Amino acid sequence: MSTAPQSDQPPRPSLPPLPGVKHIVAVASGKGGVGKSTTAANLALALSQLGHRVGILDADIYGPSLAVLFGVEGKPKTQDDKFMLPMQRHGLQLMSIGFLVPPSQAMIWRGPMASQALDQLLHQTRWDNLDVLIVDMPPGTGDIQLSLSQRVPLTGAIIVTTPQDLALIDARKGVAMFEKVGVPILGLVENMAVHICSQCGHEEHIFGQLGAQRLAKDIGARVLGALPLDIRIREQADSGQPTVVADPKGPLSAHYLDIARAVWARVGEVSADHKRAFPTIKISKT
Repeated sequence: MSTAPQSDQPPRPSLPPLPGVKHIVAVASGKGGVGKSTTAANLALALSQLGHRVGILDADIYGPSLAVLFGVEGKPKTQDDKFMLPMQRHGLQLMSIGFLVPPSQAMIWRGPMASQALDQLLHQTRWDNLDVLIVDMPPGTGDIQLSLSQRVPLTGAIIVTTPQDLALIDARKGVAMFEKVGVPILGLVENMAVHICSQCGHEEHIFGQLGAQRLAKDIGARVLGALPLDIRIREQADSGQPTVVADPKGPLSAHYLDIARAVWARVGEVSADHKRAFPTIKISKT
């Protein structure tokens, strides 16, 4: 009998799986205002269009946006007075602190309280046989990000950034945080990569050009895709009908679908690497 590690990389700490969920993918950003939540919502919808069972969790306790993005009203139903049933919209399973408190209520909580609330949303939601749970993270690097990486087995993280130098500096910090806690970086999504004039179609790189590509090269990551700065994405998100459902056959949705395919391919690669990182036991006849 022999044991042989299947990879030179050290195995990540093993955490118990989240019931009803196969893979958990964090969508994060180093700073706010880069379109992370809109990207997370459309990514979840695109993955669902590709045939996967998808849920999305709003982990931004202080500034939840899932209810607005999906036009959801009301509160989740409970089961056995212990579990919450996720809200349903466009074929997705949804959960957010925004479903549980009035829209105008400010969550004035210290870090430990916010982390406890996130833990309850994760573990007291009865997720139903998901292929992947997309977690829309709060911006930055703080208690909630650390708590999530320590309490659930994240398959990997996606970093959303714009090409602007200020955003890239903070995106690099986000990458470093996930690497420090052993969470693989699935790749970068460059949002607002180019502005397309709605009148004449002229393209203009308002926030700079190829910023995510330079960062990806520096850190050894991949660019999963780039999204334009297009007024329709904002209008559709504000209306509660994200782009992938508002215009599923349009060119903007095609961008999200391409990113979803790239993400799912990376999920498969990372999962395979994780399995190979652990020793295998081989029994041979003597």
